[in-house]
Amino acid sequence: MSFERVLFKQNLTQTTAQDFEAKVFALFAYQAEHCAVYKAYLEALRTLPAHVQTLEQIPFLPIECFKHHAVLAGKAEVEKIFRSSGTTGQTTSAHYLTDLSFYTHICLTGFEQVYGSVKDYHILALLPSYLERGDSSLVYMAEAMMRKSQSEEAGFYLHNTTELIAKITHLRQKGDRKILLLGVTYALLDLAEQFAPDLSDVIVMETGGMKGRRKEIIREELHDILRTQCGLQHIHAEYGMTELRSQAYSLRDGIFTLPAWCKILLRDVNDPREYGQARQSGVINFIDLANVDSCAFIATQDLASQTAKGQFKILGRTDNSDIRGCNLMVY
Repeated sequence: MSFERVLFKQNLTQTTAQDFEAKVFALFAYQAEHCAVYKAYLEALRTLPAHVQTLEQIPFLPIECFKHHAVLAGKAEVEKIFRSSGTTGQTTSAHYLTDLSFYTHICLTGFEQVYGSVKDYHILALLPSYLERGDSSLVYMAEAMMRKSQSEEAGFYLHNTTELIAKITHLRQKGDRKILLLGVTYALLDLAEQFAPDLSDVIVMETGGMKGRRKEIIREELHDILRTQCGLQHIHAEYGMTELRSQAYSLRDGIFTLPAWCKILLRDVNDPREYGQARQSGVINFIDLANVDSCAFIATQDLASQTAKGQFKILGRTDNSDIRGCNLMVY
């Protein structure tokens, strides 16, 4: 049976627990044949796609492959290339997008399933390190949210923090919508420590990452600082990456919920081939069915714990995470 890619995309956001695995195996069979990088990886592992019958048997492509290869399924024309952030001289990941409208649909649907219509929000984005580049998927997502919100007050902020605080004060007085402040971690910390603004009625959503600007700290410490300095009860968070099209969101305590078309399986820290649905902690293997045109099965470098409901909490990153990379292909 041929894989109907257009129909698959059209129905993806209606995915349920009952049809999730059927969609997984349909996409796996398609990408095992039509994604050259993933096909080569499966061949290196001597994995026959026809013999893969369970989620635990699916090989996950090392995320480092996005640094060295164009991971594409099919032959559609590339519309946009998103690149990950990195320090000077560091090789960054690239995700080739062949369907920007689908990417936009996935981002907006994933957000609205958790937070409701974006038209209920004034969206402010404090993303200096991302704005300095022109190829950030996070900036693209924020722009899409701002456009759909139709708020003339929405906007990006680079280093003009005092203007951001003034805008929040103005919007608080206006009182017509909720205020969502989306910010990269180090910029939110700078805001909190330098100005200690009252953000008690603002939804503050951190996107993770110090980007080499500050010392890395655990999420609990970050949230404690932001709550104390800014009068917040809860800190929201977004989990996403260049190599994925979908995002997970946390409304409190760093506990993330996935959209219905995504799932994580946790693998052993020392043996990347040892993983399963019953494991409660380990390194994330991410299934993102929205990665129709690239690879939906990604072995990340993020450590996590998982709840019985499929929610997860990020614990950190693996040590020496770049060592294995695509060298897994020699297994």
